[in-house]
Amino acid sequence: MTRAVLGRPRLYTAYRQEAQLLPTWTQKVVCTLFVAVLFLLPFDLPVISHIPLVRFLGDSDWMRPMALLMVLAIAALGLNLLAGVAGQVSLGHAFFMGVGACTAVYLGGTSGEATWGHGLPIWIWLPGAGVAAALVGVAVSPVAVRLRGLYLAIVTLGLVFLGIHFGNTSWGRKIAGPPALGREFPGLDVRLWKEETPLINVEDDGPWLWFDVTDLQKRYLFLLVLTIAFTLVAKNLTRTRTGRALQAIRDRDIAAEVMGVPEFRYKVIAFAVSSFFAGVAGALFSALSQRILATDFGLFLSVEFIAILLIGGAGTTSGTLIGTFFVVMVPQFVEEFTKWLDRAEGGLTELLARVLLTEGDDFGIINTAIQTPGWTLSVFDWNIVLFGALIVVFLIVEPLGIFGIWVRVRNYWKRWPFSY
Repeated sequence: MTRAVLGRPRLYTAYRQEAQLLPTWTQKVVCTLFVAVLFLLPFDLPVISHIPLVRFLGDSDWMRPMALLMVLAIAALGLNLLAGVAGQVSLGHAFFMGVGACTAVYLGGTSGEATWGHGLPIWIWLPGAGVAAALVGVAVSPVAVRLRGLYLAIVTLGLVFLGIHFGNTSWGRKIAGPPALGREFPGLDVRLWKEETPLINVEDDGPWLWFDVTDLQKRYLFLLVLTIAFTLVAKNLTRTRTGRALQAIRDRDIAAEVMGVPEFRYKVIAFAVSSFFAGVAGALFSALSQRILATDFGLFLSVEFIAILLIGGAGTTSGTLIGTFFVVMVPQFVEEFTKWLDRAEGGLTELLARVLLTEGDDFGIINTAIQTPGWTLSVFDWNIVLFGALIVVFLIVEPLGIFGIWVRVRNYWKRWPFSY
């Protein structure tokens, strides 16, 4: 009887056991298989070709959304450390991404008559983007940590508009280029210094080890390695003394300070780490589009990160990754579903297309025309409405988001058939 009780996977006899990264063998095996599938995703291999969703996401047309997903996942992990773990509401995450992007193009871009640049390699400008954003976060934090709730959200929201205004100044144009055009962003090729032939070619088609891979596949694998590294850092940080202090401040800041947790110092650390993640993600975000535009780092991007945390599950690393996948990929799925309906001929699918789709003033829910009338919504508009509705629903029904739903389902089947 004692041996059976001790064999239960959730019965811990030491804190070290409970704080493991993957406490059960089931989690270890599932996580290993999941990471292996992610690495094999872009390749046409028989092992994954028979899995519809995996094969679908591995197509070349979906490599760019998947790459964008990983970039936004890095930024969302940083915001989760600040808002989900430390409990500091921030609507200025896009601002710190813009700081990272501007720093990266200043260090890695080429100089010209109207722009500044030093042409440094990626191993300098990518960490430099994170460090610069972290320094700005530390500079802002003394004011921000004295506020809480709505006041903190408004202060961080103002940073976004300050960043857009800086992009329109003469200094901003020297770094980010003209407001409407931007400037060319350095690629992801890895060089030792400024040599013409890169050490690791990421931007062009060519062989990697014994594989012939395209530029899309190279970017995907490069960003996947970075995303896994930042995920491990974020997950492990919550298990350290710093992570426990941030969670104590989130749950009851006055009680945490009475118990000896220096609130000011740990809030500054949370802002610095979150800004570092955002700076690196901002540089990668502009590297994907190969141009930097100050308007890319606006209010909608910050709201998108709030949607990621609320839909996925604030305070959890897994929920943040799930929310990023949902927010980035659902618009792509909706767009593809709309195109599929538009091409439908005959049967129930054509009837459904007539009810849902319209190209002008006719009755329909989704307007597929380039210019939509005022009373209809395009696919992009419907995605915004969907995010807004989901934020409201999850705030009311399930504050822990999709991760909370998974916990409920898991706990139900663990105690089934008992209801207590």
